[in-house]
Amino acid sequence: MPHPLDSFFAPDSIALIGASRDLEKIPGRLLSMLRKNDFPGKIFPINPNYGDIDGLKCYPSIADVGQPIDLALVIIPAKAVLGALEQCAAVGVKNAVIISSGFAEEGGDSAAMQDAIVALAKKTGMRISGPNAEGFYSQAQRVAATFSPTVDVKPDAPKLVASKRRIGIVAQSGGIGFAIYHRAKALGVALSYVISAGNESDLGAGEFFEYMVQDSSTDVILLFIEGIRDVDRFLVAARRAAEIGKPVIVTKVGRSGAGERAAASHTASMAGWSAAYDAVFAKYGFIVSNDLDEAVTIAAVLTTNPLPKGDRVAVLTVSGGAGIWGADTVSMQGLKVPELSSSIQTEIKKLLPSYGAAGNPIDVTAQGVHSGGLQRSIDLLDVSDEVDALLVVLSLSSDTRMPFKQAELKPVIDAQNKPIVFYSYTLPSHFARTELAASGAVVLSGLTHVGVAMRRMVEYAKFKLAPPAEATASPAPDVSAYLKSATLSEFDSKSLLRDACIALPDEVLVTRRNELDGAIARVGFPLVMKIQSRDIPHKSDVGGVRVNITTKGETFAAYLGLLESAQRHRPEAAIQGVLVSPMAKKGVEIIVGTMQDATFGPMIMVGLGGITTELFRDVVYRPAPVSAMEATAMLAELKAAPLLNGFRGAAKADVAALAQLISQVSVLAAQYAGDISEIEINPVLVHRAGQGVTIVDALVVRKKA
Repeated sequence: MPHPLDSFFAPDSIALIGASRDLEKIPGRLLSMLRKNDFPGKIFPINPNYGDIDGLKCYPSIADVGQPIDLALVIIPAKAVLGALEQCAAVGVKNAVIISSGFAEEGGDSAAMQDAIVALAKKTGMRISGPNAEGFYSQAQRVAATFSPTVDVKPDAPKLVASKRRIGIVAQSGGIGFAIYHRAKALGVALSYVISAGNESDLGAGEFFEYMVQDSSTDVILLFIEGIRDVDRFLVAARRAAEIGKPVIVTKVGRSGAGERAAASHTASMAGWSAAYDAVFAKYGFIVSNDLDEAVTIAAVLTTNPLPKGDRVAVLTVSGGAGIWGADTVSMQGLKVPELSSSIQTEIKKLLPSYGAAGNPIDVTAQGVHSGGLQRSIDLLDVSDEVDALLVVLSLSSDTRMPFKQAELKPVIDAQNKPIVFYSYTLPSHFARTELAASGAVVLSGLTHVGVAMRRMVEYAKFKLAPPAEATASPAPDVSAYLKSATLSEFDSKSLLRDACIALPDEVLVTRRNELDGAIARVGFPLVMKIQSRDIPHKSDVGGVRVNITTKGETFAAYLGLLESAQRHRPEAAIQGVLVSPMAKKGVEIIVGTMQDATFGPMIMVGLGGITTELFRDVVYRPAPVSAMEATAMLAELKAAPLLNGFRGAAKADVAALAQLISQVSVLAAQYAGDISEIEINPVLVHRAGQGVTIVDALVVRKKA
């Protein structure tokens, strides 16, 4: 089914507004790149100063062309861009890429010019990429609509193509997007598209991402992002990619304070809170990489291999030390390097000299390579059910000799039984790269990146998209009565949660001393007493908490003491009373919270709770709402997860009850995203399996108007 952006990425005709004969300038390079890459359609240079350029008729304006135009490339001074786009719209140009800079990234009047471009796109329906963009490259369609030197064609340069599957690249930095392509090309990884999003006046990274998810020629997607503007499109595309099993590798920059400042100005992008981005990436199974070479390595492995069925790796080598290093590397990434069974070792030993090793790592030795032992060992392990992936560690520096014959290796690679990854500890020669590429394999030269890539493949193979939790599946509880005051106390917050059908202990707010006997009778000993005031968010700071109270006398003394302490520390505070609660039985302390992200909206968080929350920062985030199943997956990601699963002989905790609570809180946050800024429940005590959870303290924060 045709996609609206097909005419953008695969145009039949291109107009170059601002075309030039000068190959040293960007307009001249744009035309040169289009022609060098053999663009199959029509090219219309637009510049009133020329009659022709490089044998092509040059037109004074786009209105003079008189033929249909799918795409206009605009490279003229910023102040002239809007007028040129209006002319494009008037003659029915479908798409435009604005290479010109000097818009929102500069602020002031320049930003207003970009606003006018946005309005034009909405009014006319013409799709516009940029401004401040580096363009794009559609490799299969031979559309080099960019001035990037990475797409330059050098007739004498040998072509290296190892992968049948293709990568698509969406980048909010043109330089980095084309750098990813350049490095992938050097490994022999094929490309579908690379697109520089620029300032995203109309078309944004989310929409380009969405296009590549549905594109049948794109098998793996790489994203380089600073911040997402078209959030809804991005999230729809992310879910669809997860549903169809199309891997997405993402690099998010702007994580540090300095990075955030740069991202806010670079291409006029707003970098969001990185934890929220990571939460979205985790929800949809994105592979996060913060290193350029690592990201390209992951892409190379994914485009040339099937996904593994497990995490067991066989390491084959021609050097004992290199094999041990390879085994250490994948082991440190959490993968298994199992000793092979005696039966398969016996088979492998038949292929090796006496001084070889068959246990795993398998040292074929140099002599074993010459006798065919390496290839036959690969053949054996490729069909063995004892391992799930192969890492071949060897030297590929020779310009004349190869350890494999294409006729023997290619059928194994083509079978795609399991991943077979090749790492050269010497710098690989172009000869070796070309020979292995002919068999469908890439040669990698960064061992740590190889280890990470293999781990990421295993993790991606295990990933399962959680079913959505719909915030609209049931009517939102009416908690509006609690959201009228500017701030909420613990009592207010817990009352709100109760009305939202979240289970809490039976507690009593005591406003007069003579109410204490009734509270004791209702709650029972031992009990906890806490001062309640909307003006005192941190009760412990004013001595506002008493615990493990076991007698009536202690209760009355604690009541007076709490009031006196609050009066002494915060005399201006309006006191609601003293909250009398049962002393909770022991359990694992967990924090459950929600907060609002400027980009993605409400987020749900769970982590190790109590007073150590900020110390250990063992927390996991997801976009709200989440289902109980997704909440369970969040809990499994915590470093403290063993505490919930019977650590050192302790009873297993009630993970099911905790997951249900997390889901309930996340749904409430999503339903009241316009009214509630934060919810914090800390600690939640998780008791042994079947005994539920206890909410000890809670705070709901209203969203500021």
